[in-house]
Amino acid sequence: MSSTAGSRVVVTGATGNVGTSVVRLLSEDPQTGSVLGLARRIPDWAPPKTQWSAVDLASDRADLVSEFRGADAVIHLAWAFQPTHDPARTWRTNVLGGIRVFDAVAAAGVRTLVHASSVGAYSPGPKDRMVDESWPTHGWPDAAYCREKAYLERTLDTFEREHPEIRVVRMRPAFLFKRESASEQRRIFGGRFLPGPLARPELLPFLPDIPGLRVQALHTDDAAEAYRLALHTDVRGAFNLAADPPVDAQLLGGMLNTRPVRMPRTAARSAIAAAWGLRLLPASPHLFDAVLRLPLMDCSRAHDQLNWQPSRTATEVLEEFLEGLQQGAGADTAPMRGRKVG
Repeated sequence: MSSTAGSRVVVTGATGNVGTSVVRLLSEDPQTGSVLGLARRIPDWAPPKTQWSAVDLASDRADLVSEFRGADAVIHLAWAFQPTHDPARTWRTNVLGGIRVFDAVAAAGVRTLVHASSVGAYSPGPKDRMVDESWPTHGWPDAAYCREKAYLERTLDTFEREHPEIRVVRMRPAFLFKRESASEQRRIFGGRFLPGPLARPELLPFLPDIPGLRVQALHTDDAAEAYRLALHTDVRGAFNLAADPPVDAQLLGGMLNTRPVRMPRTAARSAIAAAWGLRLLPASPHLFDAVLRLPLMDCSRAHDQLNWQPSRTATEVLEEFLEGLQQGAGADTAPMRGRKVG
């Protein structure tokens, strides 16, 4: 175990889906002395041992060195998913903002950097077996999300060579859900006016079964626990994070008591592309292409080296999330604000 009792931790993106879980967990953690949450908008939420600072990573005027000075660790979670029609804008926040974070970590003398990478950083891989952290991380170049996650992986390769004194941990979680993230994720991927009650099983005549649509899920709180363990365990490198079982149309059909019906990839993609082109759907067809190609991840390294185990199955995670969709669930931060439509 590393000596981090009473440590000061800075969390970027502290008011989002993952950030709220990480901040809450650290605020209750006896090994953490204080938490500084960075976000564009300071919330009313006031967990113990936590202070807030308004910072926009897309701005070159952000003084991250001052924010990080005196910290024992930085957890970098900040990420912008939209606007998907303006990839230059998300690049400024995600890639250039990420590079600013890494440079400031080194300039401020922070000893530990925990970075939120993603399954989306991985190159296309198998759906019938699981891959470990050595699988290539070149992403799917046509999707901005994957391209940006992969670029930061290469940036960290150089950063680690130049700063061997800094302990760098890369988390590569599967798709992250919790009840409180339902409204935010509906807005990000389905649009502001997609009715949450459409998640009710009785309103689904059938469930599209698209070849390649087999992915992994994880509860956001379980991901947060892996971040906490990484702070207090002397580890480096990448960790896959996911819960069992893998999610496909058969599993969802059983959950929703709905019949899966095979649908060609081209038909599904054409529908998504048309809706995206008309700006009716925020999620791009390029991200859909990437999801169909993501590998399934082997999480043995996190189990063995972090002593981490998810507390919820993927089925339980999705059941909780769907309930949150129906109820317009949210949390007391600007990104996570709840809203029920329909």
